[in-house]
Amino acid sequence: MQTLNSIVFGWYPYLCLTVFLFGSLFRFDREQYTWRTGSSQLLRRRQLMWGSNLFHVGILAIFVGHFVGLLTPIWVFDILGVSHGFKQMLAIVAGGIAGLMCLVGISLLTHRRLFDPRIRANSSFGDTAILLLLFAQLLIGLATIPVSMGHLDGHEMVKFMTWAQGILTLQPDVAANVLDVHPIFKAHLLLGMTLFLVFPFTRLVHVWSAPIWYLGRRGYQVVRSPNGDRMARPTQPAE
Repeated sequence: MQTLNSIVFGWYPYLCLTVFLFGSLFRFDREQYTWRTGSSQLLRRRQLMWGSNLFHVGILAIFVGHFVGLLTPIWVFDILGVSHGFKQMLAIVAGGIAGLMCLVGISLLTHRRLFDPRIRANSSFGDTAILLLLFAQLLIGLATIPVSMGHLDGHEMVKFMTWAQGILTLQPDVAANVLDVHPIFKAHLLLGMTLFLVFPFTRLVHVWSAPIWYLGRRGYQVVRSPNGDRMARPTQPAE
């Protein structure tokens, strides 16, 4: 078990990060025409607005929470006077709210993609697979909340912080930090790393392009009507 733990949480993270970075760079360099979200907005807008907005707001909040919570050095929280217990409760409450928002959004998007014949016919295997992987990861993440309620002192959270920061700073034997944690946390970590592994081969690559400026854009895009006439239409966000 210790050897398996070392492979999964000591070696596998570096494989995932390597493929994540170099795979994304290779795809951007060689396959720029595939660097897109593959929007299905024109096929059916119903459910898209609520589903997409709830999903994206929720997933962004979850990402920021994980990024700050796991990668901020422990001494920073100590200097700020933030106890491990308070940080644990904040993660449970804020993460739970963001997770529920994301769950509603991804449920609408999954239903739309799987049960609308036109969207399903125009969806690739990767489109459907990554959506289901995200759905599974979200459900597992929400399932960790009841387990976390039994560790309100925050010391379990410190193990994950030490592990994540140890991976990025190339510390040896960091896998030992998560050897004895609950299996639900291990499943969450494993699937999370796997998402990084498959990231370059899916529509998730559009995250790199993050057009924050797009929210305030006042430009127009040129489209053609069915009879071939050119029209200028305000740009709108798409799935």
